[in-house]
Amino acid sequence: MLDEHFGYEVRDDVEGVLATLTEDVEHDIVGSPTGPTHGPEAARGFYENLFADLSEGQVKSLRRLYGENFMVDDSVWRGRATGRPFGLEGRGRPLEFRLLHVLEFADGGKIKRENVWLDLASIMQQLPQN
Repeated sequence: MLDEHFGYEVRDDVEGVLATLTEDVEHDIVGSPTGPTHGPEAARGFYENLFADLSEGQVKSLRRLYGENFMVDDSVWRGRATGRPFGLEGRGRPLEFRLLHVLEFADGGKIKRENVWLDLASIMQQLPQN
């Protein structure tokens, strides 16, 4: 399911991403000003902004740990910062950063909890604001 989710993200397909989530999903991008959101519609704004701010994205999983109904994924995102990702002026610059996803899955396989940590220090180094 995460590969499907990442595939929709690479294609900037908001509807596809939201279809991978349960109706009661807890969506938590750690450090986001909104805090955790609940339900796909509450997560919509995050993905719409993300797809406006980043382009040409590719995700490569470095390692995954699995358990009963959960997974931890350590990945690298590569692409371009075309908008204002994470509040920083992108100016079309290349960008690469690590992501850590902690996911819980419902019995049907959809994502019922998604926690994401990203390497903001690395992002800030690559997108200086001067």
